[in-house]
Amino acid sequence: MRVRDLLSPESIELNGSATDKSDVIRQMVDLMVRRGNINDRETYEKGVFAREEESTTGIGDGIAIPHCKSDAVSAPGLAAMVLPDGVEYDALDGEPVHIIFLIAAPNTEDNVHLDVLARLSELLMDPDFVTSLENAKTKDEFLSVIDKAESGKVEADEQKALAARTETGYEVLAVTSCPNGVAHTYMAAEALEKAGSKLGIKIKVETCGSGGAKNVVTDDEIANAKGIVIAADANVPMDRFDGKPLIQARVADGIHKPEELITRAEKGDAPIYHASAGAKKSSSDDGKGGAGHKIYTSLMAGVSAMLPFVIGGGILTAIAFLIDTILGYGTTGGSNFGSMVPLSAFFKYAGGLSMGLMVPVLAGFIAYSIADKPGLAVGFLGGLLAANGNAIAANFADIWPKQMSGFQKFIDTFAFQQSGNTVSGFLGGIAVGFLAGYIVLWLERATEKLPKSVQGIRPMLIYPVVGMFLVSVIMCFIFNPIIGLINTGLSAMLTAIGNSGLVWLLGLILAGMMAIDMGGPINKAAYVFGTFMLTNASEYLNQGASQSDPKVQLCYMSMAAVMIGGMCPPVGIAIASKLFPKKFNKTEKEGFISNIVMGASFITEAAIPFAAADPAHVIPATFCGSAVAGLLSALFGCTLMAPHGGVFVIATVGHWPLYLLAWLIGSFVTAIMLGALRKEVPAEDR
Repeated sequence: MRVRDLLSPESIELNGSATDKSDVIRQMVDLMVRRGNINDRETYEKGVFAREEESTTGIGDGIAIPHCKSDAVSAPGLAAMVLPDGVEYDALDGEPVHIIFLIAAPNTEDNVHLDVLARLSELLMDPDFVTSLENAKTKDEFLSVIDKAESGKVEADEQKALAARTETGYEVLAVTSCPNGVAHTYMAAEALEKAGSKLGIKIKVETCGSGGAKNVVTDDEIANAKGIVIAADANVPMDRFDGKPLIQARVADGIHKPEELITRAEKGDAPIYHASAGAKKSSSDDGKGGAGHKIYTSLMAGVSAMLPFVIGGGILTAIAFLIDTILGYGTTGGSNFGSMVPLSAFFKYAGGLSMGLMVPVLAGFIAYSIADKPGLAVGFLGGLLAANGNAIAANFADIWPKQMSGFQKFIDTFAFQQSGNTVSGFLGGIAVGFLAGYIVLWLERATEKLPKSVQGIRPMLIYPVVGMFLVSVIMCFIFNPIIGLINTGLSAMLTAIGNSGLVWLLGLILAGMMAIDMGGPINKAAYVFGTFMLTNASEYLNQGASQSDPKVQLCYMSMAAVMIGGMCPPVGIAIASKLFPKKFNKTEKEGFISNIVMGASFITEAAIPFAAADPAHVIPATFCGSAVAGLLSALFGCTLMAPHGGVFVIATVGHWPLYLLAWLIGSFVTAIMLGALRKEVPAEDR
């Protein structure tokens, strides 16, 4: 099969024009439909846009290759468009796109067309080929350019295969892979091979595409190679490279920085790769290989796994608040707001369960990134302990038939919650995720010399049992009790400030605390204090005080500061992603709507993925923004009589226009600080 078999004159446009990326994609889909191989236009178009949301297919140098593999495709096909004036496409290099090929792939096991698409992707790496396509005057000339270049490529591939059979060895080996395995995989391979030829370095590139691994490197080739390059955004088998200098990079780096990668690999300028007992696979890395980068990538693995739980659970909870508001319970729901009717209670229950999984998933997948599957169970347990705190101490002295010994007394005193709060939240989850991962790695090394007869029980018995025991001891005896002491001190401080009448300072501190660990112990300490103040207000009213009594107003102002402090971080981050788009990656920017909704619903946890990924910059910004909002709320005399609900309980807010103004100002403070503090992300990640 040749490219000409997939591309027909009716699916080519040589003088295209478009207003933006969405417009040109829709036009490309129209061209594909004309070719007659699409049985459901709407489904196919949605698939193309969904692929684009994963990462841009604008690869740079004026080229874009959107693609979709779908049941809506009855037969493989191509559509092509030349845009003389270009179109903004969110390309990796930020430049306009002038030539586009749209790929339609059927969702079948027969992937013979993928070889053709791979060949086209490789041809597009040749600037002369692209220029000839752009200058074609007729569709026949356009097709002739492709036929001529493809014939040369087929012949070159055959010669390369013949040479490979007699090749004595390669200096550098590479593996390329992208999530969809259609275009970028083969473009990176072509770029690396050309760079190797230019540098005079013998290189072999294995491609892991949708059609499976091709040009697979052998054990002998690995043994004789000076270095390995992994240019991949998808998992590839890694354990075979144990003991070799290995560079890990994004597939985009394989396309745009091939000479740099090959030169480093040939010189052995890379860390030695050590495969774990779990036969790890690798995804993308930026090639630095240092300890700091490994920590960062492990953290990102946990954050990305946690995101769906944050977004899904948060939106479900927000729906619960909305239902109760529509039914008129915004001012009367009290602590049961969000669960006043069966429907809202159902949404809040499901959303709460999802949100409750955030920290365990965060910790579990950080550990998984470090130690592969053996780290997962240990990390999950550590995350559960961080999210739930120590168990409440029972009265063991009454249960235990004998006098409690010193050892039992020690465990009772330090491993159980005696008073206060021992929940360490997402900060504890991050810490225990790394702790669990490195504990399992230590166990792997410590047990690797055990007799062969017991080697098989290591991942199923030794790692989980010993790892869970060690993580439980460290969390329950050290991390959680220390945080419990911190919480007790914070509550005492807040009570003292409230009693002193320094309302503005109380508002500043309460709101700022809400934005430090977003649902963690510091956040909860402030929230518990706010609800405690609402209880005090009820007691004052029962004792005959009026709503206008200063001490009652102080209670309501405290709760108002707490809620506004929890509403600012997600909204501030959402605003920043629009004001400073270069400071946020594509995934972060896609959370704009969900952050607005959850921030408006007083679900501070929406900011956790950002704070976990970049705590040094995000937490100071969210703290300052929330603190400013809390200060203004207190100075404006804003009050709140509901313990939760965000904008859905705005009817219970005193001076609500000023309250909304304070919220907006605080959110913009967070946004501006994020714009100043955060570094720009790489162009290919935006």
